[in-house]
Amino acid sequence: MHDFIMAVLDWLSDLGYMGIAIGLMLEVIPSEIVLGYGGYMISQELIGFTGAVIAGTIGGTIAQLFLYWLGFYGGRAVLEKYGKYILINKHHIDLSEKWFNKFGPGVIFSARFVPVVRHAISIPAGIARMPLIKFTLYTIAAIIPWTIFFLYLGIVLGENWAGVKDAAKPFIVPISIIALGAGTVYLLAARKTKQ
Repeated sequence: MHDFIMAVLDWLSDLGYMGIAIGLMLEVIPSEIVLGYGGYMISQELIGFTGAVIAGTIGGTIAQLFLYWLGFYGGRAVLEKYGKYILINKHHIDLSEKWFNKFGPGVIFSARFVPVVRHAISIPAGIARMPLIKFTLYTIAAIIPWTIFFLYLGIVLGENWAGVKDAAKPFIVPISIIALGAGTVYLLAARKTKQ
């Protein structure tokens, strides 16, 4: 598996910014690894930080739009049948649907920072016919800090970029708690506005 990941990353690195965007669109390799490698490329002055953030945001957003459209046009039945091909199983769909139904559209932002739910949350948004512009704005708002964080870790780690997931572990739980707190505040504010 390691050889496969390195072969893909070498190919993506030859594409520069486009490689980061494609790597995040396809999600063959977890986004953390692609962005960590992107950070390494920045540390080697092969690409610039701003361009990498833009490429990461575009690629990550397109990947989520694809899942949104799968939910919108295919519905739950199609995803349960074919989701395994995009590494999403019934448990992911159940959990993300539960979160979406409980917290509403605001969870699109906060769930992006929570493992397991972060990718699958786009599916119930599509199934629920969440307005595309709202979905896209919430998605971009979450993808930008995620992209910056993992690019930064890749820069700091330099040649040790492959340890990006381990380096991120101490931060993921606090980030998830903050994101969930922001989602709860959003939910309470939205309920208050409706009253």
